[in-house]
Amino acid sequence: MPFRALMLSKTDAGQSADFVELTEADLMEGDVTVRVAASTVNFKDGLAITGKGPVVRRWPMIPGADFAGEVTASTSPDWAPGDKVILNGWGCCETHYGGYAGMARVPGGWLVPLPSAFTLDQAMAIGTAGYTAARCVLALERFGLMPEAGPVLVTGAAGGVGSIAIVLLAAKGYTVIASTGRVSEADYLKGLGASDIIDRAELSEKARPLGKESWAGAVDAVGSHTLANVLSRTRYGGVVAACGLAQGLDLPATVAPFILRNVTLAGVDSVYVAKPDRLDAWEMLAETLDTAKLDALSKTIAFDDVVAAAHDIMAGKVRGRLIVDIDG
Repeated sequence: MPFRALMLSKTDAGQSADFVELTEADLMEGDVTVRVAASTVNFKDGLAITGKGPVVRRWPMIPGADFAGEVTASTSPDWAPGDKVILNGWGCCETHYGGYAGMARVPGGWLVPLPSAFTLDQAMAIGTAGYTAARCVLALERFGLMPEAGPVLVTGAAGGVGSIAIVLLAAKGYTVIASTGRVSEADYLKGLGASDIIDRAELSEKARPLGKESWAGAVDAVGSHTLANVLSRTRYGGVVAACGLAQGLDLPATVAPFILRNVTLAGVDSVYVAKPDRLDAWEMLAETLDTAKLDALSKTIAFDDVVAAAHDIMAGKVRGRLIVDIDG
């Protein structure tokens, strides 16, 4: 049966994004075929669709770094038709066709089971952004940062990673400081669990080698000067989990926080993470994430609206999480 897909193409004239009709014969290699029910829009998807970042490395490409759906065919011993599954990353929308299509075919090792705590739509409300937030919180815990150590800062707080990081941290008993450039979102952020709000302008300029010790740890999805400021103001023995580059890839910082305050900078990847670590993150989400708050911070958009949403997320106009209804 034919299905719709969003296909990115590139010619000498530039990049284009067009809805096309495909069949399963057009899918890429893999031992599991999935009927996609939902996807989402991450910052990475925005980079791919708008062409503002070198995400796509194989052309043409179906973007969408995430999908959730039901297995229709499998030669993998791990999956059978009817299984409900999630995919996050693994090069989808980079070198392998992603989730913006009615069907997907991938290696079975890339998939994880849908936790019973979530629907397929809720899994995409979480998506790579929320799963990354979970890995950041786990990183803080792995390096010994407990709630009694002091407040934890979350940068890019109104975005996908930030919103879910706030919910998870608050649920675990941490005091959360939210940094955002959208002060109008203060009530939204406090509703998620933030105790205090600071303007991102406070962190966006050149950092001093060491600033006032203001927080015990942080989840940073912004990078560049923001991350440098976060590090310079982290308390002695603190931990910062870094997972994003919304402000930039650079890190104009000094070694002072590391050698004078014993600060740990923990890098957090979400694309090529080993399956046991993925399962740990999804288990923590299932145990900790308040689905009522998840529903409140997400909204559903039609498949036809995904290109516009990609431009919106790059312009900083998206709050929380977007669920893309692929099969609706």
